Amino acid sequence: MISSTRANQQKKTKSGWSKKERHYFFIGLAFASPWIIGFLAFTVYPFFGSFYLSLTEYDLFNSPKWIGFQNYEQIFADDRFYKSIGNTFFMAFISVPITLAVSLLIAVVLNFKVKGINYYRTIYYLPSVIPIVASALLWTWMLNPDFGLINMALRALGLPDPAWLLDPRFTKPSLILMSLWGAGAGALIFLAALQGVPKQYYEAAQVDGANGWYRFWKITIPALSPIILFQLIMGLIGAFQIFTESYILAGGKVAGGNSLGGPEQSLLFYAVNLYQEAFVFLKMGYASALAWILFIIVLLITFILLKTSGRWVYYGGE
Repeated sequence: MISSTRANQQKKTKSGWSKKERHYFFIGLAFASPWIIGFLAFTVYPFFGSFYLSLTEYDLFNSPKWIGFQNYEQIFADDRFYKSIGNTFFMAFISVPITLAVSLLIAVVLNFKVKGINYYRTIYYLPSVIPIVASALLWTWMLNPDFGLINMALRALGLPDPAWLLDPRFTKPSLILMSLWGAGAGALIFLAALQGVPKQYYEAAQVDGANGWYRFWKITIPALSPIILFQLIMGLIGAFQIFTESYILAGGKVAGGNSLGGPEQSLLFYAVNLYQEAFVFLKMGYASALAWILFIIVLLITFILLKTSGRWVYYGGE
């Protein structure tokens, strides 16, 4: 018996695996190889390749020319960078909280047990499944200052009818309206979380005489705080990558020969500026540097949110 055990141990390779274990490992590796190859080719290589390009002058037609950190120095001397980052921060820190609040409000309403509630949930979620291009085209028509539905309704009520997409004061509010129209996706996530909150908490609070508002702030919000954190992070990441909505609402063309940003560059978001530098001006090295700046900004914001989340996020069992 002892000799057979020693024989099995001798069959193990230097890595501590037996031949059978190595065989299964390579079989698993073979099955996972399509994903591994795709990850290396389409994620890892572009990730490090873009950093190299950010240190070069490259226009697609000539070989990259090493210039060090000149692209990064140029970024912080570029007025368009500050304009795009300002517009993007506006959408990130104004639009995202508003959309989260509306999503939560919709979820609370859809959590009521009323007749036909499943139909209402479907109706609120439907705009989220419409492709973003189709949604942007639809809102371009609805926001038309002459025959758009919104201005027609405002005129019928005797209210001012702004030139939504032509007036720089109203271009970003137009995007906020559009984002609220698609708030059903976030509401669905909040609704699933609401249905997981133990009813005993509400019953105990009601017995103690707590009103609905108090129960909402002291039970519902803490119970949903992990979901709020998740949606906040994902919303901010999405806000820093706004492109399609701005591109279509601004007309999808280079206005004045040098800008894709709409009236007075009010729709010049970071991703739009990056796209223009790369595919209009063919400054691939500069665009790669812009991409890395965006990566660092998103990374820092995400780190700060996660670092400070311990003060307001409550997890089950804590």
